[in-house]
Amino acid sequence: MILKKYIGDKAFYKATLAVALPMIIQNTFTNLVNLLDNVMVGKLVEEAMSGVAIVNQFIFVFNLAIFGAISGAGIFTAQFNGNGDIHGVKNTMRLKLLTCLVLGIGGIIIFSTFDDLLISSFLHESDSEGDLALTLQLGKDYLTYILIGLVPFAISQAYSSTMRETGDTIIPMIASVASVLTNFILNAILIFGLLGAPALGVVGAAIATSASRFVELGILVIWSHTHKEKYRFIKNLYTRFVIPFALFKQVAIKGMPILFNELFWSLSVTIKNQCFSTRGLDVVTATNIAFTLQNLLSVAYFALSSSIAIMVGNLLGAGKLEEAKDTDRKLLVFAVFTGGVMMCMQICLAPIFPYIYDDASNAAKELATFIMICYGLSMPLAALATSTYYTIRSGGLVFITMLFDSVYAWVLVTPVAALLAYFTNIPFTAMLPIVLVVENIKLIPGLILVNKGIWLKQITAKE
Repeated sequence: MILKKYIGDKAFYKATLAVALPMIIQNTFTNLVNLLDNVMVGKLVEEAMSGVAIVNQFIFVFNLAIFGAISGAGIFTAQFNGNGDIHGVKNTMRLKLLTCLVLGIGGIIIFSTFDDLLISSFLHESDSEGDLALTLQLGKDYLTYILIGLVPFAISQAYSSTMRETGDTIIPMIASVASVLTNFILNAILIFGLLGAPALGVVGAAIATSASRFVELGILVIWSHTHKEKYRFIKNLYTRFVIPFALFKQVAIKGMPILFNELFWSLSVTIKNQCFSTRGLDVVTATNIAFTLQNLLSVAYFALSSSIAIMVGNLLGAGKLEEAKDTDRKLLVFAVFTGGVMMCMQICLAPIFPYIYDDASNAAKELATFIMICYGLSMPLAALATSTYYTIRSGGLVFITMLFDSVYAWVLVTPVAALLAYFTNIPFTAMLPIVLVVENIKLIPGLILVNKGIWLKQITAKE
């Protein structure tokens, strides 16, 4: 009887994988290409890999800001879909498009204006491992061309998220796979100058990435607009682009905290890594290597967490609160199990994986192994923390999730990392475990909140 409470039947896992598996495939392909990108760029010079890694810290912040923007409206999309309100879905889609366009343009302005300052913050005069001026220049070259793809990436996320929240995870997966294959092929051609093309190095990598964003957007737009009978929210989406003020206000109240949460959380991660960079350029390179594998393996439990937002959100929207609670409990257990499997894989690969990077120094490879083992050990906890975050958010309790996530990071994690970096001389190998322990403590209040069931709310009930 106890097992039935925490473990679902065959039909339950079939339904879960129907939602999660396409997202796992999509994100796995994306991260596989990121892995190949890093390996290809790493074959140039170590400074190229470091420069690209630093820029990607800031693109990471932008990507999560977009994710936060669409997630805020996505809470309503999932619940509107659950209670059959197609006009509500359409209006949230419009709000996503508008927000993503503004953020895309804003990102281009900020990154192009402050490129030198941002990249230089990761470079320290005490470094003796590489050429800092070359790293800075290569990073700026890469950033210049990566900015071209920001707006199409943002708009494509508005389309793909709405498709997923209304039950279609296949087409977003296909669009993403096509995008990453485009990225990989163009990378090989433009980085090394294959097939008679000029060898553009990091610039080629950036052009390939930006081109792939247009491919993804093109597939999503063309497919959805030629299948309006399936995606009913597409019909007249642009002909009368009006967002009801009441919905705008409601989404702003619930959604803005999610946007700010993702933005400030990603900034805290970037600042944490900047603190780590005070211990040398080898740490920057090692972090880039380690997170390539970390991101690849963590897609499984992140997809399951996203499944909570969709599956539980739809049940809450339909008013099936007890079923939502039961589904969530089983998904949490499944996420922890998945995190445990990924932990074993990462720890086994940690001593081997860094050595595919030919031009990385031995010190960077050893540090990368250490980082992967540390993060690998915390994967089950990370899976559970992420799942509890999505659970609380599915019921619209966005302020609490903000306290649970970004506020916690800024109040505890970031100050601890900064204190260790700038007021002690302890090595990076001592800094990282301390910071990881502080990060994972937040799991305790998260579990308490989920267990109390305060998230069991239907926020889009028809009047």
